[in-house]
Amino acid sequence: MTVAIDTLSEIAGRFDAIVLDQWGVLHNGTAAYPGAVSAVRALKDLGVTLAVLSNSGKRAAVNAARISEMGFDMGLFDLVMTSGEALWRDIAAGRLTARRLCPIERDAGDARIWAEGLDIALADDLDTADAILLMGLPDGAPLTDFVALLDTALARSMPVFCPNPDRTSPRAGGEVVVSPGTLAHDHVARGGDVRFYGKPFPSVFRATESALCVDAAAILMVGDSLEHDIRGACAAGWSTAFVCGGIHAAAFARGSEFDETLARLAAAETAPLPDFTMSRLE
Repeated sequence: MTVAIDTLSEIAGRFDAIVLDQWGVLHNGTAAYPGAVSAVRALKDLGVTLAVLSNSGKRAAVNAARISEMGFDMGLFDLVMTSGEALWRDIAAGRLTARRLCPIERDAGDARIWAEGLDIALADDLDTADAILLMGLPDGAPLTDFVALLDTALARSMPVFCPNPDRTSPRAGGEVVVSPGTLAHDHVARGGDVRFYGKPFPSVFRATESALCVDAAAILMVGDSLEHDIRGACAAGWSTAFVCGGIHAAAFARGSEFDETLARLAAAETAPLPDFTMSRLE
C-alpha cells in the first residue's frame, strides 16, 4: 500500500539510511528546489545517514561540488555515489578492457575531467577507439546528430558504455530534456551492445549499500523516476519514496485523480508502486 507523506521526517526513524536522487529531488539542474536544503538539514538533525545516488555520467566529486554550489552543506551527506563514478572504478580496477574511448558528452571537456587518473585515452573518432563513452548529451541536441556514430559502432560490434541510463532530466522552469538513456536504449533495440551503469541496474545499488555498510532492508530510496529510482531500489530490496514534482510533474498537474495517474505511470514504466509518495523534498 502506498502512503502519502508531507515530509521525510515523518518516516525517517524507520530507516538506517536515506538515499536521495539528485536531479528532480534536490535540484532541477540549475537551482535547489524550495525547501530541499532545509529538508536535508532536518533529516541530519534526526541522526539519519544520508547519501546521494545519481545517474550522472560525471564522477562523484564533480556532482558533490555542483550540489554544494546550490546551497547544500556537503558535510550533511555521508556518501555521494554516481554511475559515472561506478564506471570509473571498474576501469581503474581492471574489470573492463576498453582503453580508447570515443566520448559523447554534454559539454566539451566533461570526458577529459572524468578520465583523470585512468590509464586510458580519449579518441576523436571511432577509427582509433575500442568503445564509445556515452556520458551526456548537449541540451537541445537532436538524437539524429549521433545516428551515424552509433551506426558505425553497431556495424563494428563496438560496445557503448552508458553511465547515465536516464531517458529524460528536469531543468529549470519545468523543462524536461532528453538524456543519454534514450539514445542508449534505442541502440539496444537495434541490436547494439550497451553496458549500462546506474539505476535501475543492480550494481550501483549494491555499491551504495557496501559503501554505507547498511543492509538493504534498512534503506529508503527517494527519487522522481519510477523507472530508475523506484523500480531499481525495489529490486534491490530497498524501500521507496516517490517525489511527484520531478520528471512526472506535468502528469500530476493535469487534474487527474492522483492514484489513477500514479498507477498508469508505474505500469508504463513496468515499475512497482512506491511505498510512499510526496510532492517534493520537504
